Amino acid sequence: MAKLKHFECLKIQHFVIFITFVGVVSCHQSSSTLLKISGKQVVVDSTYVPVDSISEYILPYHEHVESVLDSTLAYAPWDISKVDGTYNTSAGNLMADIILKQAAPIFKSRSGKDLDFVLLNHGGIRSNISKGNVSARTAFEVMPFENSTVVVELTGKSVKEMLAYLIKSKRAHPVAGIQLVLDKDDRIQSLKIGGKPFDENRNYYVATSDYLVSGGDNMVFFKDALEVTDIDYKIRSAMIDYFTKVDTLSPKVDLRYYKVE
Repeated sequence: MAKLKHFECLKIQHFVIFITFVGVVSCHQSSSTLLKISGKQVVVDSTYVPVDSISEYILPYHEHVESVLDSTLAYAPWDISKVDGTYNTSAGNLMADIILKQAAPIFKSRSGKDLDFVLLNHGGIRSNISKGNVSARTAFEVMPFENSTVVVELTGKSVKEMLAYLIKSKRAHPVAGIQLVLDKDDRIQSLKIGGKPFDENRNYYVATSDYLVSGGDNMVFFKDALEVTDIDYKIRSAMIDYFTKVDTLSPKVDLRYYKVE
């Protein structure tokens, strides 16, 4: 009888060992492997039915964002357009002046150098600013892209190439800090930067967008930049910051770039 008990105990021990071994082996062999990824396109159109629980969850956040975007920051006494001038426009002048004003102190604090002028692109302005209240939403409409402000160091020779591009393009690309006067044959009659005559023998610091520095709008002259400084400041953010500082936006077509007829 003692032997039987001993045998039964031995069988139990062997059974436990076997189960343990099987458990270890099964755990070792059960690692998950991704075999397939599948997906489907969900068309969001007039037939799409929102999920109530999700809509209710995000509603407070949506309302908060909408209220922030629509809060009045400044006022425009007239329509500010990108097509109201041949060589410069009220919208372009506003954009370039904002970057000159907002970016200059940042660049100065980080580099100890002065910003000379600004060049943006006409196509980057995606909307006019209508007469009336101006809000953060206005900035998103005018500049929906995530473009950042960068400062580029150009030689006098590269600046001349930039001016040649500007003249040849026959578009009102926004500029600030510069006065360019053409004669009736589209030759440079007068050029001042920062109120001083252009000096081909010195370098200039130009604020522009990262898109243009990468060759956007065929502004290939930026490839010859001696130095490029990203000041980590989105153009749209500069606009919003400027709107909060001023009461009234009153840009006009002026004499920063024009042609003598």
